[in-house]
Order: sequence, then structure tokens, then C-alpha cells
Amino acid sequence: MAGPATGKGAVTCLRLVLGDQLDPGHPWFANVRQDVVYVLMEIRQETDYVLHHAQKILAIFAAMRRFADHLRAAGHRVSYLAIDAADNRQSLTANLNALLDRYAASTLEYQQPDEWRLDQQLRQYAAQQTIPVHCVDSAHFLTSREEVAQFFGSRQRWTMELFYRHMRQRHGVLLEPDGQPLGGRWNFDADNRKPWRGDPPEPPDLRPRHDLRTLWQSIQAAGVASFGDPCADALRWPLDRDEALQQLEAFIQYGLPHFGDYQDAISAQAPRLFHSLLSFALNVKMLGPAEVIARVEAAGRDGQAPLAAVEGYIRQILGWREYVRGVYWAQMPGYAESNALGHTRPLPDWFWTGNTRMACVRSAIKLSLANAHAHHIQRLMVIGNFALLAGLDPQALHRWYLGIYIDAFEWVELPNTLGMSQFADGGLLATKPYVSAAAYLHRMGDHCGQCPYRRDQPTGPKACPFNALYWNFLDRHADTLGRNPRLAMPYRQLARMPDSRRQALAQQAGQLLANLETL
Repeated sequence: MAGPATGKGAVTCLRLVLGDQLDPGHPWFANVRQDVVYVLMEIRQETDYVLHHAQKILAIFAAMRRFADHLRAAGHRVSYLAIDAADNRQSLTANLNALLDRYAASTLEYQQPDEWRLDQQLRQYAAQQTIPVHCVDSAHFLTSREEVAQFFGSRQRWTMELFYRHMRQRHGVLLEPDGQPLGGRWNFDADNRKPWRGDPPEPPDLRPRHDLRTLWQSIQAAGVASFGDPCADALRWPLDRDEALQQLEAFIQYGLPHFGDYQDAISAQAPRLFHSLLSFALNVKMLGPAEVIARVEAAGRDGQAPLAAVEGYIRQILGWREYVRGVYWAQMPGYAESNALGHTRPLPDWFWTGNTRMACVRSAIKLSLANAHAHHIQRLMVIGNFALLAGLDPQALHRWYLGIYIDAFEWVELPNTLGMSQFADGGLLATKPYVSAAAYLHRMGDHCGQCPYRRDQPTGPKACPFNALYWNFLDRHADTLGRNPRLAMPYRQLARMPDSRRQALAQQAGQLLANLETL
């Protein structure tokens, strides 16, 4: 549907809506104006800048179409450019040029993009126009782009906990009447690290099923490349605000009461556990962070969930989500090239198949390929942990994370991957590298019993690769990391090791690194 929209009145303004700006509550839509046409476009520019998971492309396009229908039903004028439209130039700016000409528009407006590349593209485009071009706030986040950098000022390390407390106080979240934290503590993270052993059971997955086979055929016909299972006959992601709100309520009822206890657990039997899976709806702006925080806090105050669960969930949104966005805008564009540890190994091919013998890694990658999703411990302490220990190229890993996960947009994914997961920023984001040997994975998960490798063996043909790689990582980066106070204990252990054991670990790690494809 690429032709002029129906409706009377001269068009004076085009308003661009990007695929992650599907917020029906944005101030733009408060009034119906016949002199405004809202523009949405499905374009190869956005499907092709990295290789994306099929479900990510499907869900975003389907949600965009739903949003366009919503706007039309409310009386707004809409011009929608489908991926297979004959006049689709597959470029944001080329399509804008054609639309400005078609509608003889006198003004172009757009919402602040959340990715640096799009922000730069639209800024440069605006500077070339002879008509006024206005950028407005997306009205989604609780902070401005610059606020995190302003908060930390000249501090060398930007500790999220300080910013999180500031946000709690500023927004009055989980506070006693006297301004002190509810329950007497700002952070209940120490209470949120229990392994899951089967009880309580994983809650039912109440998300809707969408048959998007027709859209998938159009995407394929347009030549869009992708990977992962499209699940086109039963896509499980919310496609509009009503579905996202239903998912939020299901999480409040079934997931939140146990979320705190088991948010760091990993299980082959229950990959979702008690996670909300709301990040896609939040990141395309079907839901706003303020309303999710308020609903979760209300559930806690009403006794529907323990404080540790409520605080742990709110910390992810009010603290971490706003924090990483601030880091992104403060550090771009150079942040994308961060590689403080000098890692360069290519990703093994099994990142695209899951065909590795390491049970925990196989489970996490196959889950990601099947669902375009994995929770934060699967991403950080399984896949990311292995990548860091093996010295994989952080930029290649960033592109993989950005492509495979349905909630991955660069503003949130890049700091999480390069900073939190790979320590590639040298410690700006994380106070230590998040690495572990097999003991942690066994303690928090249930994969070791299904694995041909032995978690209790550091060397030998059946030894878990995480063990030798862990000590080799510490050894080869001792000059950089040896003075980190949070790594003092493992470095003391390394220093006390007999030379013979240290050499055996180094030899084992060398063999593993030379044969990553066959692990």
C-alpha cells in the first residue's frame, strides 16, 4: 500500500514513524489532523545492515502493520510502504524523497531515533532539505540521552548502582514516606541467585499465536536474508499494545512472584522460567517503562509478589535499561569499536547452528535460534562467558547478538555486549569481566548431567572447556586484570598453582582454542 493515503485536506506535513516507535500514546497522535500523513516503511536498509533472525523481521513488520491499522482506525492519514511494493526504493532517505514529492509536503517531522546510525542519517538528510525538518522526542524513556553522562560527570567508572538509586529517588519508586528505600535496602540482588530444581513449575506460556505465513512469503519474495526459525505459522510475540498489556498482566500473576528467586537460574527443562519476555514490547514502545514499573510496584505493595522480586525486576528497567542507553549515547560512535582485550578470533560456525557438544552452550544457542530470545543469564554467563574466555572478536559477537535477539536494538544491545559481556570497553560498564569456570554453570543450571564433558575435570579429553579456558583467560590477561580487586581471589589461586598444573591448563586451553569448531 504505497499510494497516497485516503482522506481530504492538503498535506503540509509528513511524520516518519520508525519500526521501533510503535507507541499509540505518543503526543503526535493526541489529535487527528488532516494536514498530516504518517509514514511507515518496511525497507531492506533495516533488514540488511546485519543478518537478522527471521522472527525479528516478521514481528516488527507485523507490528508496524497493526500500528498503521490502529492509526487509520483513529482517523489519521497513513502512507505505508510494504517490503514488496513495486515503488519501494528500500532506502529510508530515497523513500522519503519520493514521498515528499508525492505529497508536496512543506514539512517533515520525525521522532528521535534510538540508534546512532539512524540518528546520523536523518540529521544529515535534514541538513540537505529545503523545507523545515523537525525532530521531536520519542516520549518513551525516563531520561534524556545526555542525562547519564551528566550524572556521572568526570567519574572514571560509571557504576549503575549509583544511578539506579538516583532514579529511585527522582521518580519516587519503592520508597518509604521518609524517602528511604522500601524494606531498608536499595538492592536485593543477593537474594536473587537461587538455582531452580523443578519447583515451583514454570508458568504457562499465555502469549498469543500469530499466523504470519503470508507476510513471511512477501519477505522471502523481496529477497530478505535471515536466519533462525521464522515460526511463521505460530509466532508468539505481541504485535500491538493490547497483547503486550495482556502479557504484562500474565507476568504479574504467574511470573513475578518467583522472578526474584530464580532470575539467574538456567534450565534445559524450563528455558523461560519466570522471565516476563516483555523486552520486545518495551523496545518497540508498545509499552512504556513508567507504566511497567508502576504496575510491578503496585503488585508488590498489594502483596502479589515479594519485595526482592519486585525490586529486582524494577532495577532492570529503571536502572539498567536507562543506564545502558545513557552509556550508548555518551560513548558513540567510538564505543562500537571497543576491544580493550584485543580479542580477534572469529565466531565458530556453530553460533548459527547450535551444533556444539557443550550442553549449556548448545541449549542457549538452539533456544535463541528457535525463539529469537534467551534470558540474560543465557546470554551473559553461557554464550557471552564462552566468547570472552575464548577471545572471540567482540564486534562479530555484537553483530550476532544484534541480529539474533528480537529485543536487540543497538542502543541497548551494544553496551550489554561490548561492556557487560565482553569487557571490551576496559571496565567502563562492568567492574569485572563476567567469566566463570564450570562450577558456576553447574550451580545455577542443570545442563552438566546431559553433557559429554566433565565439569569436575580441568584437563583431559573429557574436561569441560570452560575450566581450562577460564584459567587461561586470567593468565593471559594478568597484566590488565591482575589488579582488579574483584578478581583478587582467583588470581591468588592462580599464583599458588604448581607450575606443572599451570602448564597443563595452558596446553589444554591451547588445544581447545585451536579446535573451537569441534567442541
